[in-house]
Amino acid sequence: MAVASAAPGSIFRKQLLFCLLVLILSCDACRKISLQVPSHLQAETLVGKVNPKECFQSASLILSSDPDFRILEDGSIYTTHDLILSSARKSFYISLSDDQRQEQKEIEIVLDVRGKKVPKKRHTKDPVLKRSKRRWAPIPCSLMENSLGPFPQHVQQVQSDAAQNYTIFYSISGPGVDKEPFNLFYIDKDTGDIFCTRSIDREQYEQFPLYAYATTADGYAPEYPLPLLFKVEDDNDNAPYFENKVTIFSVPENCRTGTSVGQVTAIDHDEPDTLHTRLKYKILQQIPDHPKHFSIHPDTGVITTTTPLLDREKCDTYQLIMEVRDMGGQPFGLFNTGTITISLEDENDNSPYFTETSYFTEVEENRIDVEILRMAVHDQDLPNTPHSKAIYKILQGNENGNFKISTDPNTNEAVLCVVKPLNYEVHREVVLQIGVLNEAQFAKAANSKAPTMCTTTVTVKIKDSDEGPECQPPVKVLQSTDGLPVGKELQGYKALDPETRSSEGLRYKKIGDEDNWFEINEHTGDLRTIKVLDRESKFVKHDQYNVSVVAMDAAGRSCTGTLVVLLEDNNDHPPQIDKEVTICQHAKDYAVLEPVDADGPENGPPFEFFLDNSANKLWNLETKDGKTAILRQRQILDYNYYTVPIIIKDRHGLDAKHMLTVRVCDCTTPSDCKMNIKNVRDFKPSNVILGRWAILAMVLGSALLLCILFTCFCVTAKRTVKKCFPDVAQQNLIVSNTEGPGEEVMEANIRLPTQTSNICDTSMSGGTLGGQGVKTQQSFEMVKGGYTLDSSKGGGHQTLESVKGAGQDTGRYTYTDWHSFTQPRLGEESVRGHTLIKN
Repeated sequence: MAVASAAPGSIFRKQLLFCLLVLILSCDACRKISLQVPSHLQAETLVGKVNPKECFQSASLILSSDPDFRILEDGSIYTTHDLILSSARKSFYISLSDDQRQEQKEIEIVLDVRGKKVPKKRHTKDPVLKRSKRRWAPIPCSLMENSLGPFPQHVQQVQSDAAQNYTIFYSISGPGVDKEPFNLFYIDKDTGDIFCTRSIDREQYEQFPLYAYATTADGYAPEYPLPLLFKVEDDNDNAPYFENKVTIFSVPENCRTGTSVGQVTAIDHDEPDTLHTRLKYKILQQIPDHPKHFSIHPDTGVITTTTPLLDREKCDTYQLIMEVRDMGGQPFGLFNTGTITISLEDENDNSPYFTETSYFTEVEENRIDVEILRMAVHDQDLPNTPHSKAIYKILQGNENGNFKISTDPNTNEAVLCVVKPLNYEVHREVVLQIGVLNEAQFAKAANSKAPTMCTTTVTVKIKDSDEGPECQPPVKVLQSTDGLPVGKELQGYKALDPETRSSEGLRYKKIGDEDNWFEINEHTGDLRTIKVLDRESKFVKHDQYNVSVVAMDAAGRSCTGTLVVLLEDNNDHPPQIDKEVTICQHAKDYAVLEPVDADGPENGPPFEFFLDNSANKLWNLETKDGKTAILRQRQILDYNYYTVPIIIKDRHGLDAKHMLTVRVCDCTTPSDCKMNIKNVRDFKPSNVILGRWAILAMVLGSALLLCILFTCFCVTAKRTVKKCFPDVAQQNLIVSNTEGPGEEVMEANIRLPTQTSNICDTSMSGGTLGGQGVKTQQSFEMVKGGYTLDSSKGGGHQTLESVKGAGQDTGRYTYTDWHSFTQPRLGEESVRGHTLIKN
């Protein structure tokens, strides 16, 4: 297929497409359409196009039966992803639905892979049509923007080589045909002439890419789709305009010549890089117009200064009327104007100055924190900025620091105050010299001289007044020795009456004495100790103890002073160490001793360490650096507590003996030591302080014990009453479950009376002897810690007297006598008990 333009002598060229090749067959509606495509199709590639309106005027739904392809509303067929067609032929259907008519139709699409031969018999009578292998392409074609017609205006003509032998029908698609803007172009389907129907705005559409198609009457496409590009040539129909309607620049005053102020920019919608958009800038007018301070670069639009004489105090704002023109600034070019505002930034180029050359004021003596004068200044720089805010300084006359000057932030005035009392007796009048500067550093202008500080003088007259006592100096240092005893006097604080320059008539009172070391003499102010001075007291800081004193006159006016007692250290504290240390055998075989001396450094280390002779066998003591020592075992000791006597001396020989408890333990760290004490050598337990609950428990336990003892006494007293019981158990064995041992019978506790009485004929006591639990016919009676024994066996009354013999003391018997007397009878009773059981 060839393309012919409306101009005579046009050359037709052919071009093969490397992307999508589209064939449209539109002979019969809603019938099979064949499209030739390459074997490889990329995603979103246009395969071909059908005309849905030939089936339905308004198809409400268009669907593809093959998910590899999608159909647009205009009938364009696109691939959904990359495809490789392996078979020589592929077909699918396009389904069209019309909701109004309730009808549905299908169009069969057959894809012929490129390279396959066209069937020899498409029609029995027609020869086979083959594609031309010649390359062809359209010649460049352009349309003039804002063309005046007449319309329709001929643009180009396309022709196919196959038209020499067959009837070919032409069609086009793309923007301007079936896309926005619609119906701008159309083609004569028989001749291939393309026409434009109306004028075109290049700023809206710069070009139109179209596709031209050639098909036979039966729908076969002998040619590939032909791409056409219609470019719209620009017409200078848009005037340039400034990007911002209001543009404001700023530049410092007194700046140098050639300082850049800013750059203006304009916009032209015509075609870029053409004469239509080649812009030129110029300044039409400056307001105020004299003198000329600014210029502009005609091509870049950069505005610069032309003079260093910009002074904000004379004119702070300038306006420039600007023009921008296209066509390179030629008179026939289109143009526009705009206004540029340039503001001058303030610089500190004006020094402040006082409104008066001198000032006078007065103040009473001893007044403080009182305002005595305000002074105003004038500054031509911008108000309320660092360039105009004033800073005042007292240059002379304030050597004693009695005055302070500051700036009122609201009025910018100088405020002069008295901050330290003035003394009429010393100065009757004070003359101050005051200067003023700005907060910002002075910026020297090109046409100005170096700045000088503006100064003024202030005369301050001091008025006399009756004053109270003066405490000068406010702090007085008094030296004393450490350990000063009670009753010693020290010189106190002295205040003066400024009128008489003496301390007569003044009364002193102590208002600060933390540990109450002193008492003060009300008339002289001298101090007297009521406690021993101790430099190591917690109230002493850096060897100093402070006493605050107030001095008052007869009128009640007062002043306050501080007396600092500087204590000289006395060597009155020997070195001290911890009472107990731990040696962990798994970690180290020694302990580090670190003495502490409460005295000052001059009475402290280096220390000397000594072991008592009794400890030299087990321990060795090494001095390390004069401040510490190492206590080391001479041999491996058992895990136990040891008491080691150690003597420590300070540098002046003041010593103390310490009984150090050393715990040798099976541990790694002292906190892990949990030693079970078996053989404690020389270990003395620490004092135990009982709590209130422990004391209460002891009291209650004692009361309970007393109650038990009292009950036992009452029971014992009741049993001493003599009672006779019939021997009802003579022939019965009474079993007792008591198996505990009897009371131990000591020799000193056994005493038997010389005779017994009150024994009944059938006497039988319920006592048990030796814890045996066997009831016998013998009777025991407790008499003052001893026992009497009555026997009913036989006919006689046998006692210890008959056993022991008559020449001995019957009041005391040994344990051997008692034992030899009781054992045979106990055995006898035991045999009798067994006999009763057998019976």
